[in-house]
Amino acid sequence: MFQLLLVIIYLSFISLGLPDSLLGSAWPAMYPQLQVPVSYAGMISMIIAIGTVVSSLQSDRLTRRLGTGKVTAVSVAMTAIALFGFSVSGSFAELCLWAVPYGLGAGSVDASLNNYVVLHYKSRHMSWLHCMWGVGASAGPYIMGDIMTGGGTWNGGYRSIAVIQAVLTAALIFTLPLWKERPVLSAESGKAAGTKALSLKEVLKILGVKEILICFFCYCALEQTTGLWASSYLTLYKSVPAETAAKYASMFYIGITLGRAVSGFVTMKLNDIQMIRLGQGLIGCGIVILLLPAGVAASLVGFVVIGLGCAPIYPCVIHSTPEHFGADKSQAIIGIQMASAYVGTCLMPPVFGLIADYITVALLPGYLLVILVFMIVMHERLLKKIAGRQ
Repeated sequence: MFQLLLVIIYLSFISLGLPDSLLGSAWPAMYPQLQVPVSYAGMISMIIAIGTVVSSLQSDRLTRRLGTGKVTAVSVAMTAIALFGFSVSGSFAELCLWAVPYGLGAGSVDASLNNYVVLHYKSRHMSWLHCMWGVGASAGPYIMGDIMTGGGTWNGGYRSIAVIQAVLTAALIFTLPLWKERPVLSAESGKAAGTKALSLKEVLKILGVKEILICFFCYCALEQTTGLWASSYLTLYKSVPAETAAKYASMFYIGITLGRAVSGFVTMKLNDIQMIRLGQGLIGCGIVILLLPAGVAASLVGFVVIGLGCAPIYPCVIHSTPEHFGADKSQAIIGIQMASAYVGTCLMPPVFGLIADYITVALLPGYLLVILVFMIVMHERLLKKIAGRQ
């Protein structure tokens, strides 16, 4: 039964990734049909992110009340409904409306599942499970691009993903009893999961929390900005057809997926801090490749390398949370980390949308470089504070 639960968790992480890359991959074909500026993708992304921030901040209370299994099932169901709403939408206003449950469905499940894995599995499992997120995020653009090149529309792409999410919802409902068989105590902390939920104010007083929140803000801003605008960058700057760019955009997520598969083995030799630094270095290399005056092939390599660099950062930041701050506080801190991350995805991609609209989409590599520098600075400040506390 434990193995079946692990399969369900893997599938849940795939489910988390599937919708994340759809908007960016389909947008070059969507915005002309909807008769809106290219920058409006940032508005939809912002609405989704706001909903995710709200649900992330409530994840500690929801998980303590309902349990990880129920939170996951309800959240995936909400996402399936929202994706179906996208598939029947014919206007920008309708997309904005359906973006609300889209975002609300993502935050709680992300924080709840991540904390569950942190407390019950080693770092390598965290990387492999997030590799499954990459499988979903890579498959999303490919499914969308395949449907569009086959003569279908972006609506059909969203509908296909909605059906997959609905099937997973049914599987989660039928396997709810399995989650109860896992222990509710953290082996590291020895404290019950029923400990009083911490408020935002209480969490922010913990030494180093502000730095990790900004670091996570920067990471997810970088990841989401790349995922959302890679397709448009290739279409508008490199003159790649929109249908082809939708598939090419998946290269970034393929880089994340392959990187996390390998990271699971590398974590047996390197600790979380070393993995994060390695990832930051690779992102820098990918950005440099994008800055080179080269053709489409070099840009694809650059996006893959950025994806490889992103691979270890998210799972290792999350996995290091109990070690840095205590396992008894991990659910509350991870929930706020998710909220901070989605504030990054809420603000930074739309800002670049304005840059693309009013200046040029060619500034994407420079924009990513600025975010990367802030992320590195905040992570190093966090490590200094933790070292001083010890």
